[in-house]
Amino acid sequence: MDIVVAVTGASGAIYAQQFIRGLVAAGVNVHLIVSPLGRRLLNDELNMPEVDLPRLVGRPDHSVTLYNYNDVGSRLASGTFLHDGMVIIPCSSNTLGEIACGIGDNLISRAAAVTLKERRKLILVHREMPLSPIDVNNYKTLTDAGAIIAPANPGWYLMPQSLIELADFVAGKALDLVGVKHNLYQRWDG
Repeated sequence: MDIVVAVTGASGAIYAQQFIRGLVAAGVNVHLIVSPLGRRLLNDELNMPEVDLPRLVGRPDHSVTLYNYNDVGSRLASGTFLHDGMVIIPCSSNTLGEIACGIGDNLISRAAAVTLKERRKLILVHREMPLSPIDVNNYKTLTDAGAIIAPANPGWYLMPQSLIELADFVAGKALDLVGVKHNLYQRWDG
């Protein structure tokens, strides 16, 4: 299984980290793109001045490939690259707007456009609040185009005891959406 993952500048680096770790634990090949503001986010929230894959993934042996954000000629920008979905986690309102408007001037927005065009799963874990009317319109535009908008809203009904458990809930929901089995949280059984 191959999943394209993008990290943008919205707060929530821990969501990306836990999601990527969940993918790697399940044996998924991860194709990672980090925007310039996503790099700043990793520094600000995970104290990671550069993208450090072993530290981000949590182990030295991993199946993560890092791509250049500016390389719109990358294989990820082509419909001939077969993958099982793309997840933008966290997704900023700026990236949401770029994709909704069809702007493809960087690898994240171009890969997202190709994912939609090829009718593959595109999941945007939007991490902004409150929503502006523009965000709401972009949600509708992208949903109508086939994307799944999955706001980073952790569930409290499982009685989380730590920040990691809250992050695992959001990461686990994103893993569910791409069909990856995980044990990040217990399922509700009523």
